[in-house]
Amino acid sequence: MTDLGAFTADSVDYPDFAVEAAEQIVEKRAEVAILICTTGIGMSIAANRFAGVRAALCESVATARKTRTHNDANVLVLAGTLPPDEAADIARAFLETPFSQEERHARRIGKLERGERLSEVSHLAEADPEVHATVVGQLRQENSTINLIASENTVSRAVREASGSVLTNKYAEGYPGRRWYSGCIPVDTAESLAIARAKTLFGAEHANVQPHCGSSANMAVYFSVLKPGDTILSMSLDQGGHLTHGSPVNFSGQLFNIVPYCVSPETEVLDYDAIESLALEKRPRLIVAGASAYPRVLDFPRFRKIADACGAMLMVDMAHIAGLVAGGVHPSPVPYAEFVTTTTHKTLRGPRGGLVLCREAFAKAVDKTVFPGLQGGPLENIIAAKAVCFGEALQPAFKAYACQVVANCKTLAATLTARGFHLVSGGTDNHLMLVNVARAGLTGKDAAAALDAAGIICNKNTIPFDKNSPFVTSGIRIGTASVTTRGMKEPEMQRIGTWIADILSDLSNTALTEKVRAEVAALTAGFRVP
Repeated sequence: MTDLGAFTADSVDYPDFAVEAAEQIVEKRAEVAILICTTGIGMSIAANRFAGVRAALCESVATARKTRTHNDANVLVLAGTLPPDEAADIARAFLETPFSQEERHARRIGKLERGERLSEVSHLAEADPEVHATVVGQLRQENSTINLIASENTVSRAVREASGSVLTNKYAEGYPGRRWYSGCIPVDTAESLAIARAKTLFGAEHANVQPHCGSSANMAVYFSVLKPGDTILSMSLDQGGHLTHGSPVNFSGQLFNIVPYCVSPETEVLDYDAIESLALEKRPRLIVAGASAYPRVLDFPRFRKIADACGAMLMVDMAHIAGLVAGGVHPSPVPYAEFVTTTTHKTLRGPRGGLVLCREAFAKAVDKTVFPGLQGGPLENIIAAKAVCFGEALQPAFKAYACQVVANCKTLAATLTARGFHLVSGGTDNHLMLVNVARAGLTGKDAAAALDAAGIICNKNTIPFDKNSPFVTSGIRIGTASVTTRGMKEPEMQRIGTWIADILSDLSNTALTEKVRAEVAALTAGFRVP
């Protein structure tokens, strides 16, 4: 037993003692605590601001027993005005009474623990009200709208806590066990966990978890095995690829000789025979498979065959589908590619960051390119959050989540198709779809703005062979990762699809927009963000 004081009759600030006791409970340095002050009310308020603390102000033996059996209280708060003998009886009853294991009590405790106690921005509100307002605004937006941005998701509170943890204080150039700075044992442990979990999750020989973003991950691979001017065969941005796959405005397009491949104009899916012919003609050093707006399964064995035929290495950028790969609902590229890159914040549902997976033969080259080649100190708080998200993805529940993401996307796609909208490639196999709104006489820019006004958030997007500029576009991109995280399923997708179709069929109808906005608010009230 530890006596935290007070040790004199001098006036003290009771929150200090409540906080110390609560922190011992949270950090598992103590199983229970007893707090005493004049009324006990202030102590209860202060202690209950901590997640994991269940402080109960008790005035009798009966209430002490009840709060233990029903609430699993771990902090007893007593009024200082109680007679000593009575206080001792209450404390004894509290300590000797176990928690009931009845399902109803356990269920209610779970709901208590999911509730907010100590706000993740409580200190920010006082220190910087302007920035705090933006955080509150984002939370309100996420709770009151339907987020269909295919490259976004809704992370767990555990991921957010790791991202905002004291690990952000540590400078840790180098790798676990090989740092330039002392005092790296905690961050070494966190980074080693992230590496081990990433390798287990994807079955990879080597993982580098330090890239700050997906672009950094792609750059690390390029600079590990290519020289400026080398040829890369990759999917064109306007066909569904990514900026870092060779866009002229990106470093990749400025440093390397880019040969783009396209989808078939007729089917709007990849023509692997045409890709192979192009590869044999151009003899690239590296083939990049992967996309930011391609709704179909990628044939990694075929890409491997093409790479072998022309003597190229294969890199797969699975940024969009990493969570689906982890959940087993999309084939894994790891057995087929020398390199696999990804972000960690899309379907993988982690913090914003990058990851490189590679064969052991390339491990040293990749690590050396990331540090000291491209980056200095890694973001160890974000790496810890990556470890958390990899751990979450290793749980059985994540497979169910990934399956539901795809099921939701197919349902939403079918709803839009039934209303006469053309989907690029005719549908979807993954978490996203591209809707050709030009066939409905719209631009992607106008369509996205109209949906935004109704509380449905998506983005304008080019479609294959788009005649409009990237700032206007002929399509919108829709994804189901975030809404699935919030618990929505097929019935909600049908409603959302109907709302989208209604809005896009009558863009100028403000009454309809207001009606849908209200219905969206009513729906989202039952699906708050974690």
